[in-house]
Amino acid sequence: MEEVVINLHMHTRYSDGSGLHRDIVEAAARAGLDGVIVTDHNVWVQGLEGYREAHGRRILLLVGEEIHDRMRNPQKNHLLVIGANRELAPLADSPQKVIDVARQAGALTFIAHPVDPALPLFGEEDISWEDWKVYGFTGLELWNGFSELKNVIRSRLQAFFFAFFPQFVAHAPLPAALRRWDALLRGGAPVVAVGGSDAHALNLRAGPLRRTVFPYEFHFRAINTHLLLPEGLSGEFMADRQQVLAALRAGHCFIGYDLPAPTRGFRFTAQGRNRTVIMGDSLEVNGGVTLQIRLPRPAECRLIKDGQVIKIWRRQEVCAWITQEPGVYRVECYLPYLGQQRGWIFSNPIYLKAAQG
Repeated sequence: MEEVVINLHMHTRYSDGSGLHRDIVEAAARAGLDGVIVTDHNVWVQGLEGYREAHGRRILLLVGEEIHDRMRNPQKNHLLVIGANRELAPLADSPQKVIDVARQAGALTFIAHPVDPALPLFGEEDISWEDWKVYGFTGLELWNGFSELKNVIRSRLQAFFFAFFPQFVAHAPLPAALRRWDALLRGGAPVVAVGGSDAHALNLRAGPLRRTVFPYEFHFRAINTHLLLPEGLSGEFMADRQQVLAALRAGHCFIGYDLPAPTRGFRFTAQGRNRTVIMGDSLEVNGGVTLQIRLPRPAECRLIKDGQVIKIWRRQEVCAWITQEPGVYRVECYLPYLGQQRGWIFSNPIYLKAAQG
């Protein structure tokens, strides 16, 4: 499998971002990404998908959409739609209808910032997802880089500090988001987790001071989604687009917080009697399964089964666990960074099933 690093969920001047698609491509190239997925609010920008060259790198640019009902107050239930090749915002008053039509079009749907608390200090309302009766969506945005800012600001002085030192913001996916994901997984349906930047690159003014808060390039060096593809990116756009969408759909990916240390090279596999599977796959427990974890560097590694931590390794690069128990298994890794223990890697699950017959 070949590893590809993408950043998804970002905004341009077509909605409430400050940059253009070419600015995003240039920032992605400087950050060393392989691709980006732009998702402006309630607008599908046509004609821009493809490969773009910048700073000696070739960047795969995909364009989706973040859909929510503008008539709703507050405007909750934001849904990322990727790969629909059509405008779906007119259906925004019914999240289930958006999901259904997107699936019919072969598109992916991810619940955006499922937990997004209010920030009264700046008049920001809670825009968490509410309609948990929906079904058939691909997954959820477990870690949203921009929304986390609302969870750490306690004063205007802190907001000023984080505007100049954004590297202090990210800690891990919000605990409520992790609990919601585990609950969905226990419900029996595969739910793919992705990390999104929600990058806006906002240009703010405070008297004589000017500052771009959370520039695109900063986001692209932080919370990314790492995909495992059967083949490397070939440079042929349609084939590579299909590979990326297929990997996201299958959950062949993990969330990496690449700012403290690169997460490229992480692997989580399950080896059974006859085959080995990767994140997002399922495997029958038939005579025992060996779960294997490989980290890019020593760190704290937690193995989680059905939402509960069952094993913690500290300062290790290679970990293994043998089990005969069916369940949903996933991995979380943590590193010290800027004086605190912070989330580093969050894998998608491997689904171990009871042997049939």
